[in-house]
Amino acid sequence: MTSLAVEASGISKAFAIPHEQRTNFKEYFLHPLRRTAFERNQALSDVSVAIERGEFFGLIGPNGSGKSTLLKIIAGIYRPDTGVVRVNGQLSPFIELGVGFNFELSARDNVIINGTLLGLTRRQLRSKFDEILAFAELERFVDQKLKNYSTGMLLRLAFSVAILAPFEILLLDEVLAVGDQSFQLKCYQTFDGMRSEGKTVVYVSHDLDSVRRFCDRALLLRAGRVEAVGESSEVLDAYRVPEAVAS
Repeated sequence: MTSLAVEASGISKAFAIPHEQRTNFKEYFLHPLRRTAFERNQALSDVSVAIERGEFFGLIGPNGSGKSTLLKIIAGIYRPDTGVVRVNGQLSPFIELGVGFNFELSARDNVIINGTLLGLTRRQLRSKFDEILAFAELERFVDQKLKNYSTGMLLRLAFSVAILAPFEILLLDEVLAVGDQSFQLKCYQTFDGMRSEGKTVVYVSHDLDSVRRFCDRALLLRAGRVEAVGESSEVLDAYRVPEAVAS
């Protein structure tokens, strides 16, 4: 069995950005031959990374550097234009708040649906249901439709489902930043348990203190390219050098 949880090799990804958007039928009818101009945005360029089993691995970089795009490629949400990704283990992605939820349904129904999609059996759902709601602190609101939830409530529910479903690899994007401080601390406390269980966590964050505290290694992206990879403290220092020069 390979010691790698995630292996990405030569990953490149570009998006076409439209400079004109026609949003209704009338605009198409009045200007049927008008062509929309597109600009090519190279989100990732030849990115390679290998993440060990049981490793806490940080992805850092300025806004627009390609961190979330790389995480979505690992999750299988995006296909890379070039390169190969191998994921060796059961994946639980917690990338965008609200993705996978049906806002017209209650929290109860959404827990059942999302838990099933993440691999929980009916018996596991019954045994973990109360634990999920308790961790999210949403017992009183279990039969309320998600369209009436606040952002913080959605965060608590989504994170609870993600960590209590069976997984070997957890993908965490910047979504924890929208929670209040007490729930952030509660989430961070679960990291010690994940580490002791040998879980792999890929963690995207602008909170550099939490990256330094929890991550064994990190990768620094700038403009879609790998600038540094290695021990988290060394990569964080490399990230801060341009900031120090600019100031």
